Amino acid sequence: MNTARTVIAGLFLALGLTAPAAPVLAAGTYMVGARSAPAPSGARSLCSQYAWACAAQSGPGRPSELALVRRVNLAINASTRTISDKSQYAREEHWALPTRKGGDCEDFALIKKRELIRSGVAPSRLLIATALDNQRRSHAVLIYRSAGGDVVLDNQTNKMLGWRETGYIFLRMQDPDNPARWVSGFGR
Repeated sequence: MNTARTVIAGLFLALGLTAPAAPVLAAGTYMVGARSAPAPSGARSLCSQYAWACAAQSGPGRPSELALVRRVNLAINASTRTISDKSQYAREEHWALPTRKGGDCEDFALIKKRELIRSGVAPSRLLIATALDNQRRSHAVLIYRSAGGDVVLDNQTNKMLGWRETGYIFLRMQDPDNPARWVSGFGR
């Protein structure tokens, strides 16, 4: 079924048409945190270091926004090398934009968020989340709040999936109402 959606989305893009967001995306819903949570250790100075990462400006999505999000996700995944914080900074956790050497998962999420904001996507539609991936390792991703639900932009895959389809256990996410805060307690 996802293959058919991908083919349909590709046809719409090739023809210069905009496909409705809901059929292109896998069925999804929005992540709703049940309670406040502390920021991940590496993200405690995120808002002071990168004010745009915690901006709460909202705005309507544009019909072509999903195609833009896909292009940025693919471009950054293809152009940024993966390197651990331990190798690059000699410490376990350091949230920053990727360097010439590359970056780790939260660095990918940050650069995607910055580039999408620069391209006109409302910051309130772009939220960083932490999770346990399919091997139950700590991981960070960017969540795009589409018209059809929350979609995960992940450096481990070029596929953009609904958050429930990833198989990840989501731990924390920037609060959609105030991205300087974090929330947790997401249902499945």
